[in-house]
Amino acid sequence: MATARDIMHTGATCVGEHETLTAAAQRMRDLDVGALPICGDDDRLQGIVTDRDIVLKCIAAKADPAEMTVGDLAQGRIYHVDAGAKVDDVLTVMQEHQVRRLPVIEEHRLVGMISEADLARHLPDRTVGQFVESVCAPAGHAQ
Repeated sequence: MATARDIMHTGATCVGEHETLTAAAQRMRDLDVGALPICGDDDRLQGIVTDRDIVLKCIAAKADPAEMTVGDLAQGRIYHVDAGAKVDDVLTVMQEHQVRRLPVIEEHRLVGMISEADLARHLPDRTVGQFVESVCAPAGHAQ
């Protein structure tokens, strides 16, 4: 059975917790991604910042993205999987918590990310369809 390592996107780039949201947004643009893992000074995963977070929690709140740091948005529980986790376990975590991107950890360090696109490339259409339906369900109504 396939593991998280088999389907993950390698080379995930962290944004430092002290970097500004402007810097994070520029990195997202340059990498053509919608989310970046946040790493602390100890190089360990602290959270994930998304383009949506920047818009809703900074811009819409009339805060300054050149002043607000990525760490200011790193709150709540961090969901992740071990690189050796079975794909079924990956899907379970993503579905239960309705997340579209999932960091992959090995020995407490970020080694990759799994996104909906990674699932679509590696899993049968039916499985991907069920995943999308589950993750897109209103919060608390995952099937």
